[in-house]
Amino acid sequence: MTNFIPIFPLGIVVFPGEDLNLHIFEPRYKQLITDCFAEARPFGIPTVLKNGLSERGTLVEVKEIVEVYDDGKLDIKTKGVSIFRILEVVKSIPDKLYSGAIVNYPKNEESKKSLLLEKVVKSIKDLHDLLKLKKDFKKADDELVAYDIAHHVGLSLEEEYEFAGLFREEQRLEYLKRHLLKVLPVVNEMEVLKDRIKLNGHFKNLSGNFDI
Repeated sequence: MTNFIPIFPLGIVVFPGEDLNLHIFEPRYKQLITDCFAEARPFGIPTVLKNGLSERGTLVEVKEIVEVYDDGKLDIKTKGVSIFRILEVVKSIPDKLYSGAIVNYPKNEESKKSLLLEKVVKSIKDLHDLLKLKKDFKKADDELVAYDIAHHVGLSLEEEYEFAGLFREEQRLEYLKRHLLKVLPVVNEMEVLKDRIKLNGHFKNLSGNFDI
C-alpha cells in the first residue's frame, strides 16, 4: 500500500506497538498534531541520522492530547503502528507549515518464535541484573515480541535504525541475540573491574604461608 502522510522527523527510532510521549513546541508540528488529532489521522516519524533524513520511519497514532499550554505547546501520547519506507518527500503542502511524504509499508512477518524469544529475554534479564536495572515490560515474557524489548538492550541509534529494517520476527530476535552475546561479556568484565577497584586500598586478609 502507498499513501501520503504528514511527517515529523526526529532523531529517534519508534517501534510498532511502542507508546511514545512527546512535548510539541514548534509551530509547524503543533499544527501537524492538531490536524492529525482532529481528523483521526496518523503521521510519520522518520529517523534523522547524521547524514540527514533517513528513508525509513514509523507511522504513529495520536492517542491523546494530554495538555495544551497557554502558549500553544502540547503534551501528547502516541503509539507506533507500522514501519514505512519513504518514496518521495513532499516539502510543501498548501496552507500547511509541515512537510509530508509518499510512503509504502513493507510486508512485516510477526509470527512468534517462542524458544528464541525465551533465550533473548533471559539474556536481557542477565544484562539488567549486571547493570542493577529493573525494567517492567508490562507484558508476560511469553507475550513479548522483539519490538517490545529492542530499546532495552543498549543499541545505538544507528543499530536501532538497522533493526527497524528487519521485517521478520526471527531476524529481529537473532539481531538482539547477537548484540547481547557481544555486550554481556563486556559488561561482566566491567563488573569484575569495578570489584577490583573497590578492593584497591583496603587491607587484604591474605595468607603468606608458602613453603619456599
